[in-house]
Amino acid sequence: MAAPRPLTLAGRALSNGLYRVFGGRVMGKARGMPVLLITVPGRKTGDPHTTPVSYFEDDGQFIVTGSGSGSAREPQWFKNLRHTDQADIEVGRRKLAVSVAVIEGAQREILWQRLLVRAPFFADYQSKVEREIPMAILTPKS
Repeated sequence: MAAPRPLTLAGRALSNGLYRVFGGRVMGKARGMPVLLITVPGRKTGDPHTTPVSYFEDDGQFIVTGSGSGSAREPQWFKNLRHTDQADIEVGRRKLAVSVAVIEGAQREILWQRLLVRAPFFADYQSKVEREIPMAILTPKS
Protein backbone atom coordinates (compact mmCIF):
# COMPACT_ATOMS: atom_id res chain seq x y z
CA MET A 1 0.00 0.00 0.00
CA ALA A 2 1.39 3.40 -0.97
CA ALA A 3 1.90 6.14 1.59
CA PRO A 4 -0.68 8.95 1.58
CA ARG A 5 0.27 11.74 -0.84
CA PRO A 6 0.78 14.43 1.87
CA LEU A 7 3.18 12.11 3.69
CA THR A 8 5.07 11.37 0.48
CA LEU A 9 5.37 15.08 -0.32
CA ALA A 10 6.55 15.91 3.21
CA GLY A 11 9.16 13.13 3.04
CA ARG A 12 10.44 14.38 -0.30
CA ALA A 13 10.62 17.98 0.99
CA LEU A 14 12.62 16.80 4.02
CA SER A 15 14.94 14.71 1.86
CA ASN A 16 15.50 17.57 -0.60
CA GLY A 17 16.11 20.02 2.26
CA LEU A 18 18.70 17.77 3.90
CA TYR A 19 20.41 17.25 0.54
CA ARG A 20 20.64 21.00 -0.03
CA VAL A 21 21.73 21.95 3.51
CA PHE A 22 24.53 19.38 3.48
CA GLY A 23 25.48 19.78 -0.18
CA GLY A 24 24.63 16.18 -0.96
CA ARG A 25 26.74 14.73 1.87
CA VAL A 26 23.42 13.72 3.48
CA MET A 27 20.84 12.05 1.20
CA GLY A 28 23.45 12.03 -1.59
CA LYS A 29 23.59 8.25 -2.04
CA ALA A 30 21.00 5.51 -2.45
CA ARG A 31 22.05 1.86 -2.57
CA GLY A 32 25.61 2.98 -3.31
CA MET A 33 24.57 5.17 -6.26
CA PRO A 34 25.05 8.95 -6.20
CA VAL A 35 21.87 11.04 -6.04
CA LEU A 36 21.07 14.36 -7.68
CA LEU A 37 18.01 16.56 -7.36
CA ILE A 38 16.13 17.11 -10.60
CA THR A 39 13.59 19.89 -11.03
CA VAL A 40 11.16 19.44 -13.89
CA PRO A 41 7.99 21.35 -14.75
CA GLY A 42 4.80 19.35 -14.24
CA ARG A 43 3.34 18.24 -17.56
CA LYS A 44 -0.16 19.43 -16.58
CA THR A 45 0.45 22.46 -14.34
CA GLY A 46 3.91 23.61 -15.38
CA ASP A 47 4.74 23.93 -11.67
CA PRO A 48 8.32 22.87 -10.85
CA HIS A 49 8.73 19.56 -9.02
CA THR A 50 12.03 18.50 -7.43
CA THR A 51 12.83 14.82 -6.95
CA PRO A 52 15.93 13.00 -5.70
CA VAL A 53 17.14 10.59 -8.39
CA SER A 54 20.07 8.21 -8.59
CA TYR A 55 22.38 8.73 -11.55
CA PHE A 56 25.72 7.92 -13.05
CA GLU A 57 28.01 10.13 -15.08
CA ASP A 58 29.02 9.22 -18.60
CA ASP A 59 31.35 11.47 -20.59
CA GLY A 60 30.23 14.64 -18.74
CA GLN A 61 26.55 13.78 -18.97
CA PHE A 62 24.22 12.59 -16.22
CA ILE A 63 22.27 9.41 -16.89
CA VAL A 64 19.02 8.91 -14.95
CA THR A 65 16.68 5.95 -14.89
CA GLY A 66 12.92 5.91 -14.29
CA SER A 67 12.87 2.61 -12.43
CA GLY A 68 10.58 3.56 -9.55
CA SER A 69 12.42 0.78 -7.68
CA GLY A 70 10.69 -1.75 -9.92
CA SER A 71 7.23 -0.18 -9.77
CA ALA A 72 4.77 -1.28 -12.44
CA ARG A 73 4.15 2.39 -13.23
CA GLU A 74 6.62 4.89 -14.58
CA PRO A 75 7.51 7.48 -11.92
CA GLN A 76 5.74 10.84 -12.19
CA TRP A 77 9.04 12.71 -12.40
CA PHE A 78 10.00 10.69 -15.49
CA LYS A 79 6.58 11.25 -17.08
CA ASN A 80 7.21 14.97 -16.58
CA LEU A 81 10.72 14.59 -18.01
CA ARG A 82 9.25 13.14 -21.22
CA HIS A 83 7.33 16.39 -21.76
CA THR A 84 10.26 18.79 -21.58
CA ASP A 85 13.59 19.29 -23.26
CA GLN A 86 15.24 21.00 -20.30
CA ALA A 87 15.51 20.69 -16.55
CA ASP A 88 17.58 21.89 -13.63
CA ILE A 89 19.71 19.59 -11.52
CA GLU A 90 21.63 19.91 -8.29
CA VAL A 91 24.66 17.69 -7.90
CA GLY A 92 26.03 18.33 -4.44
CA ARG A 93 26.31 22.12 -4.31
CA ARG A 94 26.49 22.53 -8.10
CA LYS A 95 23.36 23.79 -9.85
CA LEU A 96 23.15 23.09 -13.55
CA ALA A 97 20.68 23.73 -16.34
CA VAL A 98 20.53 20.63 -18.54
CA SER A 99 19.02 19.57 -21.82
CA VAL A 100 16.99 16.36 -21.65
CA ALA A 101 17.01 13.45 -24.08
CA VAL A 102 14.98 10.33 -23.34
CA ILE A 103 16.84 7.52 -25.05
CA GLU A 104 15.72 4.29 -26.66
CA GLY A 105 17.04 1.46 -28.77
CA ALA A 106 20.76 0.74 -29.06
CA GLN A 107 21.82 3.87 -27.18
CA ARG A 108 19.61 2.93 -24.22
CA GLU A 109 20.92 -0.64 -24.24
CA ILE A 110 24.55 0.53 -24.12
CA LEU A 111 23.83 2.84 -21.17
CA TRP A 112 21.66 0.19 -19.47
CA GLN A 113 24.61 -2.21 -19.54
CA ARG A 114 26.89 0.51 -18.11
CA LEU A 115 24.32 1.08 -15.36
CA LEU A 116 24.19 -2.64 -14.50
CA VAL A 117 27.98 -2.72 -14.06
CA ARG A 118 27.64 0.03 -11.42
CA ALA A 119 24.32 -1.08 -9.91
CA PRO A 120 23.36 -4.69 -10.69
CA PHE A 121 20.17 -4.36 -8.60
CA PHE A 122 18.57 -2.47 -11.52
CA ALA A 123 18.30 -5.86 -13.28
CA ASP A 124 16.03 -6.96 -10.40
CA TYR A 125 13.88 -3.88 -10.94
CA GLN A 126 13.56 -4.65 -14.65
CA SER A 127 12.65 -8.28 -13.95
CA LYS A 128 9.71 -7.14 -11.78
CA VAL A 129 7.99 -5.14 -14.52
CA GLU A 130 6.68 -5.59 -18.05
CA ARG A 131 7.56 -2.04 -19.10
CA GLU A 132 11.05 -1.22 -20.32
CA ILE A 133 12.59 0.94 -17.63
CA PRO A 134 13.29 4.29 -19.31
CA MET A 135 16.54 6.22 -19.28
CA ALA A 136 17.43 9.81 -20.05
CA ILE A 137 20.61 11.74 -20.71
CA LEU A 138 20.95 15.11 -18.98
CA THR A 139 23.54 17.28 -20.74
CA PRO A 140 24.77 20.42 -18.95
CA LYS A 141 24.23 23.59 -20.95
CA SER A 142 27.33 25.71 -21.41
